[in-house]
Amino acid sequence: MTTRTRFAPSPTGYIHVGNVRSALYPYLIARQSGGKFILRIEDTDQARFVDGTEELIKDTLHWLGLDWDEGPVLSGAGETGDRGPYHQTERREIYLKWAREMIGKGLAYADPYTPEQVQAFRDQAKAEKRAFLYRDHRPENPPEWHLGMPLRFKTPEIKRYTWHDAVMGELSAGPEALDDFILIKADGLPTYNFAHIIDDFEMNVTHVIRGAEYVASTPKYLSLYEALDIAPPILAHVPHILAPSGNKKLGKRDGAKSVSEYRDEGILPEAMLNFLAQLGWNDGTDQDVYSLDELIEKFSLDRVQKSGARFDEQRLIWLNGQWIRRLSLEDLYARVQNYWPASAKTASEAYKKQVLALTQDRLKTLRDLPLLTSYFFEEPTRDESLISNNKQLKKLSPEEISDLLDIVKTEFEKLDDWTSEAIQICLNQLLEITGQKPGVLFSLIRIVVTWAPFSPQLNDTLALIGKETMMARLERFNP
Repeated sequence: MTTRTRFAPSPTGYIHVGNVRSALYPYLIARQSGGKFILRIEDTDQARFVDGTEELIKDTLHWLGLDWDEGPVLSGAGETGDRGPYHQTERREIYLKWAREMIGKGLAYADPYTPEQVQAFRDQAKAEKRAFLYRDHRPENPPEWHLGMPLRFKTPEIKRYTWHDAVMGELSAGPEALDDFILIKADGLPTYNFAHIIDDFEMNVTHVIRGAEYVASTPKYLSLYEALDIAPPILAHVPHILAPSGNKKLGKRDGAKSVSEYRDEGILPEAMLNFLAQLGWNDGTDQDVYSLDELIEKFSLDRVQKSGARFDEQRLIWLNGQWIRRLSLEDLYARVQNYWPASAKTASEAYKKQVLALTQDRLKTLRDLPLLTSYFFEEPTRDESLISNNKQLKKLSPEEISDLLDIVKTEFEKLDDWTSEAIQICLNQLLEITGQKPGVLFSLIRIVVTWAPFSPQLNDTLALIGKETMMARLERFNP
């Protein structure tokens, strides 16, 4: 049997890291077995629909390299695949057909109650300190169902369900977890509880991988599978992504960002996938950096942990730096086009590539590029705090700083061969002449020339800035 997995997001807002992990795991399962990965848009919640979100979903998946085999095409309208439509709002007649068949088999009934009546049932259960179950109020002679009325599943058997979860292991739940849930809403559209089961069956989905919050609803789904004589797919519920504190689910209030924000901030897709794959999974080794091909090869659901995975943005940034260093210069240059400082606009491509090669090892995100490179293209802004906050430089008087820089200017003025090697020799000689330590002399030169909190190797930096520019900056400095 061909493995078929799916990612079924709702177009109700921005794409967060939890959404992407819910796409990544099924993608890996499909690819490692030569199966199919489906993108299905679950757009029946029209009240929460956000225009443009579907395009954002598709663009995000494509940016990450998680290309799908069936579903809406990447750009514009249209679909690919022979199991569509892949938008739930376009599958309405399919759900209604199933619903009418269920009514005929005595598996569904019209809900005759008003919202006020249902609320009264809830209030009564609360007053009696018992759980509210709609099936306790199932009408003996429900009216004939028609569009405009909610349609409910008639749970055929109240019993305990036991099932195997590919992540959580053996699970079970008693009759209290079963109830008569809504299949078709008053607006004629299906609920998630109904639609996803029909969709997965008709699309031959073999694995359903979703968040742990759906475990509690699984007995209801199993009851419906059984009533419809549908064999359930492999079920896997992955742990929550937790806030940095580790005591609750990650949310906007915890600093969670959309994937688009991370993309704009210079996070690479390789790093994002690497990071999200390891939020709750490891292959039992100490490996930190995984390519997508390696993840496809090594991922398995039985190595996904049951407990929540803490979100650590600093680890994401660290991984991003690792991936930046793995890129070829040509690849990195292509990716940083929108991150150069404005002053680099008129610089030649060759010079920018030299600057990029020099700073590549220090980049943590692509957005760091202006901070690390602007002084190669423009006169830097003087920042006295770089000296006053330096533990060693702040001990020097203005006169001592001035004397040191005079010696530096004199020695560098003698240098005709302006190469990294020659500059390093001169710097070493300056240590002997001044009797200073590298942490003092080299820091002073770097600050006065770049006015940056850090820079690449000093001799390489000075070589690329150029002798004329470097000497002019030293000359302009007045302690």
